[in-house]
Parts: sequence; C-alpha cells; structure tokens
Amino acid sequence: MSAPAIDALLDAIGYPDRESGGGDSFVLRVDGIEVEASSRGGRVMLSHKLADGPEKAPLFAAYAAGRMLREDAVLAYIDGSLTLWQDAPDNAGPHGLARLFETFMDSCDWWRERTGETDGGSGDAADGQVMMIRP
Repeated sequence: MSAPAIDALLDAIGYPDRESGGGDSFVLRVDGIEVEASSRGGRVMLSHKLADGPEKAPLFAAYAAGRMLREDAVLAYIDGSLTLWQDAPDNAGPHGLARLFETFMDSCDWWRERTGETDGGSGDAADGQVMMIRP
C-alpha cells in the first residue's frame, strides 16, 4: 500500500499497475523508463535517473541554464547520478497531479533526446539542431 498522495497521483493519471511500490515511494514504468514517485513533507516528487556518474555532466550543464527558464523540472546530481526531478504539493488535486506528471514526462523526453537515450537524439550538443540559452 502506498501513501495517499501517491495513490491520488496514480488515480489522476490512470496508472494501471499498483504492484511496484509501497510506503512512501512507487516506481512507475512509462514509455520505457522508470520514474519514481515519492511523498514526503507534504510534497509529491517525481524523479528519473538520466545518467550514472559525472561523465555526462558537461553535456547536461550546457542545457541546464536554458531549461531552468522553460520548465519546473530540476537537474541534480543525487547519489552519484544525474537525476531530473519535479514536485508539487500533495494536495494539488487530480488536475494538478496529472499536470505534474505530464510536464515531468515532457521534460524527461526532452532531456533523453538531447543526451542520446532515444532514437531522436544524437547526444551531441554541438550538432546545431538544438537552440540553447547559455549563461
């Protein structure tokens, strides 16, 4: 059994499989990736590990400043991994929780395309196909 806020998120997005979690976290498998949903301190947080280790940090850093202006998802280095995360109040209601999930998955898709984890991305920041805002 997962936390009430996570249950509300799963209901809001119509997630069918409720067997991969328990307690204050739940692992969703969506579009071939794993997204962890957790509930702590009155917040629901979604996170996705983009890369292990610091090797891709320069590539990610090249995009991070511009993405901060466009989205609520945050790139962080957590427990030895480059991780994307986003949160919302756990009382955001069904529409707010569904919006959290949708915008987070859009962010995951964008980052994965740019870092070469999907067929659409080259993983090369210098390919000229992406406009970036640099500080």
